[in-house]
Amino acid sequence: MRTVKIAAASVLVAAALYGCSKGEQAPEQGAPPVTVSAPLSQTVVDWDQFTGRFEATRSVDVRARVGGYIQSVHFKDGDYVRQGQLLFTLDQRPAQAALASARAQLAQAQAQLGLAKADLARAEGLLASQAVSQAEYDAKKAAVQTAEAAVSAANAAIRARNLELEFTRVTAPISGRVSDRRVDPGNLIGGGSSAGDILTTIVSASPIYFVFDGSEATALRYQREAAKGAVPIKVRLQDEAEFTHSGTLDFTDNAIDPASGTIRLRAVIANANGFLKPGMFGHAQLAGAAEYQAMLVPDSAIIADGARRLVYVVAKDGTVGAKPVQTGPVVNGLRVIRTGLAADDRVIINGQQRARPGQKVTAQNGTIKPSEAPANPAPMTAASTASSATFVNAG
Repeated sequence: MRTVKIAAASVLVAAALYGCSKGEQAPEQGAPPVTVSAPLSQTVVDWDQFTGRFEATRSVDVRARVGGYIQSVHFKDGDYVRQGQLLFTLDQRPAQAALASARAQLAQAQAQLGLAKADLARAEGLLASQAVSQAEYDAKKAAVQTAEAAVSAANAAIRARNLELEFTRVTAPISGRVSDRRVDPGNLIGGGSSAGDILTTIVSASPIYFVFDGSEATALRYQREAAKGAVPIKVRLQDEAEFTHSGTLDFTDNAIDPASGTIRLRAVIANANGFLKPGMFGHAQLAGAAEYQAMLVPDSAIIADGARRLVYVVAKDGTVGAKPVQTGPVVNGLRVIRTGLAADDRVIINGQQRARPGQKVTAQNGTIKPSEAPANPAPMTAASTASSATFVNAG
């Protein structure tokens, strides 16, 4: 019985070998599945990305112009105040007393002037009859001029005392958001100099500056762009997913820092509701070039081969090929392909690890779509935020 089984097996093997010799190939193993899609064609703008801080267009440390005791405070901490609005009142009684004294001195000077003028008038009549000497007449005339000068000085003193009385009312020098009060009623403060006590601070609310550092090449490019018109900028805060705050570049510093090779740039951002605060960090995008038509693929579809970048494409017969490409920036989570791809190429967007150039694969059609912004974006750092692409398998 065993001899019969061995003989039968030998016959089957011989038959299989005979079939192969006649050109009938053995069934191939199944080709690995991959997802493919044509590159997404879109009109895009290249954006340069920077991290910077918001700064107030105007910022003032509020100091009193005269010293004295704080009598009352006329604002609430954090209020929005308008230019000229009363903030603090100092005790006015010393200034009122000084003003009364200055007015009395004016009255005295005016009386002296009246007397001097009367003496000069009498001397003029006597001089004609030579009852007084020329020297005595000149003395009377000089006395009038001295009295007039005294009246002018008294008037100046009154204006100074009036100013001191006015300065006991500390008003907002600019419109903006006021900080908290640094002194309470009853405190004695110094004023009238840069060493005086700071009572509070005010920063302007709208518009607001966004300041950041850029390279020399960046500065050159945007200086040339600014000559053609306003350079747009978009900014997002660290807890925002979208660049929702728009403005324009308005200033480039006058020198490059030789230590870092960077230069300070500044943009003006609208801030009508006052939400943006000086000192906040922001992540900015500046348009690096005009709009152009680009092909985009997911970053995950790009394969690094040393210094080269490749994408795998699938031919009509299912054979995998490798195409060297030149890449651009990430736009909406997709990588711009500058050169190397055709619009009808079928790019492998999923399953690259199962594909090899020259090998056949089973291609399933997919769709490349821009990635959606995350609901809770990661905290912002000085580095550019990484983006990722998404794709939809269409089966």
